[in-house]
Amino acid sequence: MTVLVTGGSRGIGAATVRAFADSENVAFTYNASEESATLLEKQLRAFGKNASAFRCDVTSAESVQRLCSDVKKRFGAVDVIVNCAGIADRRLFQDYTDDAWRKLFDVNCDGAFRVTRAFLPDMIGRKRGSVINVSSVWGVVGASTETAYSASKAALIGMTRALAKEVAPSGVRVNAVAPGVVDTDMMSGYGKEERNALCESIPLGRFAAPEEIASAIVFLAKHPYITGQVLTVDGGFTL
Repeated sequence: MTVLVTGGSRGIGAATVRAFADSENVAFTYNASEESATLLEKQLRAFGKNASAFRCDVTSAESVQRLCSDVKKRFGAVDVIVNCAGIADRRLFQDYTDDAWRKLFDVNCDGAFRVTRAFLPDMIGRKRGSVINVSSVWGVVGASTETAYSASKAALIGMTRALAKEVAPSGVRVNAVAPGVVDTDMMSGYGKEERNALCESIPLGRFAAPEEIASAIVFLAKHPYITGQVLTVDGGFTL
């Protein structure tokens, strides 16, 4: 089986690459984080894993098409897509410019659309495949000062549910994970007091490790009878 993970050089993406690489061929993308991607690729290959990094800007249809061609040449057909490429931006609602708002959607939702669109025809033709979109708990409940991020992740959930209905007759499953607060670089914009307050609001009393989100992604990718679902992995935050 071949798995494609976008945004696979750091955080949840990198943990997902490692989780799948234990038993599958893995192609993963990066955009700006070339050093991290190269290091991850070398580490996995040193342990005999079949993993390759590809540069891709998910905001560019041309870049995504090149990715599709390059991955097919390297691995053949893709069986699982994990749309993990994403960005965050904290600011008051009235401080969003049109460009800042659009950028969040262009990466977080439209990027998943472009990647899925490029690889989906092969899945439909082969009557099998799995797409996992990495949304966020903020796409479910919303977050103050993260309106654009929350809206883009909510849009990704809507795309997941609609596409799942559309392609189920073709044997392709589409699901999403909605991580809660995860201990990654995206948390760097939060101060100590904010981090402590977030921890106190989580029943399990801690942030998730990226590996815990990755295990949920692997579960959804391999379960043959789950589609159109959003698996919230948040330590009880939304209870």
